[in-house]
Amino acid sequence: MTLDSVVRAQPELEPRHADVVRATLPLVAANIDRITAVFYRTMFDAHPQLLRDTFNRGNQAQGNQQRALAGSIATFATYLVDPALPHPATMLSRIAHKHASLGVTPEQYRIVHDNLFAAIVEVLGADVVDETVASAWDRVYWLMADTLMDQERGLYAEAGVDSGDVFRDVLVLAREDDPSGVAIFTVGSADPNTELPGFAPGQYVSVGVRLPDGARQLRQYSLVGRPGDGVLSFAVKRVDPVGGCPAGEVSSWLHEQLRPGDRLQVTLPFGDVVIDTAAQTPLVLISAGIGVTPTIGALESLAAHAPCRRTLIVHADRAPRTHPLRDRLLRLAARLEQAEVEIWYEEQGPGARRGRADLSALDLPQDADVYVCGPSGFLREIQGQLRALGIPDARVHVEQFAPGDAGAPGRVAR
Repeated sequence: MTLDSVVRAQPELEPRHADVVRATLPLVAANIDRITAVFYRTMFDAHPQLLRDTFNRGNQAQGNQQRALAGSIATFATYLVDPALPHPATMLSRIAHKHASLGVTPEQYRIVHDNLFAAIVEVLGADVVDETVASAWDRVYWLMADTLMDQERGLYAEAGVDSGDVFRDVLVLAREDDPSGVAIFTVGSADPNTELPGFAPGQYVSVGVRLPDGARQLRQYSLVGRPGDGVLSFAVKRVDPVGGCPAGEVSSWLHEQLRPGDRLQVTLPFGDVVIDTAAQTPLVLISAGIGVTPTIGALESLAAHAPCRRTLIVHADRAPRTHPLRDRLLRLAARLEQAEVEIWYEEQGPGARRGRADLSALDLPQDADVYVCGPSGFLREIQGQLRALGIPDARVHVEQFAPGDAGAPGRVAR
């Protein structure tokens, strides 16, 4: 399902419900963090397997997932009562792809509904959430849920699988440790009679790891290999404890435990921030930190199938030693006939500018397709620079790894 079809298919909120939602939206928005906190607590109390085997425990502990849910609900409800606002099609598409990569099924939407509405009543009070208010917000929820379920059904159908049947047993074929602390794992089907599916540059897989406490935790990692080889390669940055945040439990396990010959579970590839390999327009790839991994996947595809396409590669990092897959990026860029590489390091480094990325110093083609990936602050800064340079928002495609601002729900790899 394309973004245009999502916009066309979006049903409207009935006027009687819209009036109630419009009137109560400020109250719900003011309490949405409390509501989502109660919702997750009660849902995990009733269904502990969801936290153990599906939801990211790190995000839950830090509150990232709660804020992402709150932002998406508020954004969707605000649009329903004011359709003149930009349609949240991009947000819905991102959520649907992430859900498909986690194997979410329609039955789970009922679990979310029941616990979410119980939380709304607990926080706002039964005297406030009367039958009229409950009915209006119930309609908001199911409009959003039905839209997501329709998209997810389409994604499963495109993949040729039943709903939620996205996990595959794989064998680790190779491991490459980058000097930056990133490990690249290449996996193939554990069944010698089958190959893993192809993918579009920019997509990702969920990796399932059974941790020592018995929990199966899922994390999503960008694919960095060349599509169509029957294998999948993904890059994992080891996340160390910093600023009160714990170490990434899945990334640590993968770095410490996973070796060639080991078995693992990964999903089929998903993700909607993908490079149009048939386009002839100039391409601008902008990244920071581990956000370089979708750029690597794009360059692999370009080197194999479109080496003549004009491509500008921009990366920002602290120093050469922290730049993930630096040598691989430069080798791939050298295989392209019209590629330019511009690097900014906060510290002095060879072949790089000093300081923060400044797009005004570059000759950005106005007709370019621009792809941006990196930390939340970097994304906001770069989007502001692109607007100041007159690059239309429609030509800018943003991938955010961490759950954050509404409209850009992310995926976390820790």
